[in-house]
Amino acid sequence: MELTLKTALINAIIIGSGGFLGALARYGLNRLVHSQMPLTTFPYGTLVVNLTGCLAIGVVTGLIDVRQVFELETRKFIIIGILGAFTTFSTFGYETLVMIRETEYLRAFANVGTHIILGLALVWLGYIFIKSG
Repeated sequence: MELTLKTALINAIIIGSGGFLGALARYGLNRLVHSQMPLTTFPYGTLVVNLTGCLAIGVVTGLIDVRQVFELETRKFIIIGILGAFTTFSTFGYETLVMIRETEYLRAFANVGTHIILGLALVWLGYIFIKSG
């Protein structure tokens, strides 16, 4: 029992510290992008963060899969911690890519459709719920 608690605490510290860095990186990059385009109303900062996160998770998972680099703790720190706080869109992209690589095209299409349609619907529902209350 103690070993499990100790492991859980170590994982929480590893992932949490990565998450702290990822959240700061997201905030910083978003602000940087918008400071370069102060008159735009398009969310370029979010777009750049999401696309950067997708590229980063592709590079990191490629290094893991192809070159077998990074220990398990480093993987948790980077993928779950840093990139998870930076953007979960990268995880969504990677999981969809895995389905495509495994020729599970219907699951990949369902994954994309479900995230986009239900995600937007739930944002709308939450907003309407608060607005009407």
